Amino acid sequence: MGNDEPRRIRGGRAMMRRAVSLGASALLACAPPAATRATPQPAATDRATAGTSPATAAPLRVMSFNLRLDLASDGPNAWPYRRDWVASLVRFHDADVVGVQEALAPMLVDLDARLPGFARVGVGRADGRAGGEFSAILYRTDRVALLDQGTFWLSPTPEVPGSKGWDTAIERVATWARFRDRRTGCAFLHLNTHFDHVGEQARQESARLIRRRLRSLAAGLPVVLTGDLNADPRSAPYRILTRDTLGADALAPLADAFERSATGHYGPTSSWTAFKAIEPGRRIDYVLVSPAVRVLAHGILPDSWDGRFPSDHLPVLARLTVGDPGRCDSGAPGR
Repeated sequence: MGNDEPRRIRGGRAMMRRAVSLGASALLACAPPAATRATPQPAATDRATAGTSPATAAPLRVMSFNLRLDLASDGPNAWPYRRDWVASLVRFHDADVVGVQEALAPMLVDLDARLPGFARVGVGRADGRAGGEFSAILYRTDRVALLDQGTFWLSPTPEVPGSKGWDTAIERVATWARFRDRRTGCAFLHLNTHFDHVGEQARQESARLIRRRLRSLAAGLPVVLTGDLNADPRSAPYRILTRDTLGADALAPLADAFERSATGHYGPTSSWTAFKAIEPGRRIDYVLVSPAVRVLAHGILPDSWDGRFPSDHLPVLARLTVGDPGRCDSGAPGR
């Protein structure tokens, strides 16, 4: 406005005073009673899901990742040179739950520091405490709530820490966790494992043991299995997990997310690199699911940094819908 319009200024000021008066009256008329004006904020664990209906909640992103244990003999590929890459890969791909293999206790401590917001379950396979490799499950606490967890040994005496069996070269374990998805209310069972690299009988018996254990552990819940099976899709252990009929005491066969994906598979069809190059025909890392789990997408991630891989295995990532979100939210079982 210019200085040569005094009447328009006075008129504008009068209109502004009337608008302010009317606005104040409207605010007073719409204000809630004094006792209810302070609306509490959602709890910290629920803020990420506030306003998200169960039916439209983001899919659960589940990863299987053999980290390669920390060996000084790996030289430039030893863990201290890769730990930042591994953590950044998990963060970048926004994984909610990660089943890791070959993780030693100090490696997990490194990831604890680099993955804020994650917690984990699992024990060392050598002694049931911190000795030896873990098949740990890492999970985002703002996405899933831990309900229960445990570990058993892949042996004829599964409850005996450090036990071995059949023709296995070393102790092997399966770590499991029951989770509830905070966004949908659906509960599910996640089992993570690492089969023996030497014993064929051990791999087959491990597959049978897991099928039988899953029936009681899942208790009707949807199941997600992650793991390095040291076996390709043509092998007997894979067939036992995904096709064989084992009787009433075993869970029904699981499905390979690679085959079940609604959008097909992304990336290479092998998960083994030996830190050098992706070796064709070596798909030995998996995400397997029960029928109540819908697979929206599946990929083997060929991520590298200037030609170097974060592990001698490639991570596998699947986007899943677990159970029926509408029914789970209403209190019905997530089946």
